[in-house]
Amino acid sequence: MDYHRGADVQVRIARIFNTYGPRMCIDDGRVVSNFVSQALRKEPMTVYGDGKQTRSFQYISDLVEGLLRLMEGEHVGPFNLGNPSEFTMLELAEVVKEVLDPAATIEFCKNTADDPHMRKPDISKAKDLLGWEPKVALRKGLSRMVEDFRQRILNDHNEGSENSSARYLISSPKNSTRHILHTCIKSFNWNTEDKKDNFHKSLATQ
Repeated sequence: MDYHRGADVQVRIARIFNTYGPRMCIDDGRVVSNFVSQALRKEPMTVYGDGKQTRSFQYISDLVEGLLRLMEGEHVGPFNLGNPSEFTMLELAEVVKEVLDPAATIEFCKNTADDPHMRKPDISKAKDLLGWEPKVALRKGLSRMVEDFRQRILNDHNEGSENSSARYLISSPKNSTRHILHTCIKSFNWNTEDKKDNFHKSLATQ
């Protein structure tokens, strides 16, 4: 915001809340990927504390749409981009069981002292000024994520370069923000230098 106010730089500001979907790092420590990977491996899902703390989860396509509307619009922000629907950790575990494996079990562990009791974004500003709100329900999004995780876990894929797309997101006067973002999302699971080279070549030819 200082660059915008002091140097007249065009900026857009988003606060991104919990996001999930296919191609996440399997063992990144986030609760959704933890539960899904544990259930697929027939391990107990780890719930910290009493499991009554709440979180909200938005599917990746909803986040991308929100970012596109923000960057193509005239409003600077900041905007909260997240899903205001709250779930306790126990409720999330039950949804994972419903989607993946009804026989999955839960293991309770001691919680950390700094674990927040609630996280819920206020997206009223994004709804009013961007016309945006999340569309994908948790059960539907989890079903898509589970299929991706199942394939990678069962096939023991090497995910060493997960989430590397953000490091290769570039801008070009020849390409719209929408085109670049969609290309990055489609290429999100880069594992080789060839894929990254092809991405840059595709942008150069647009």
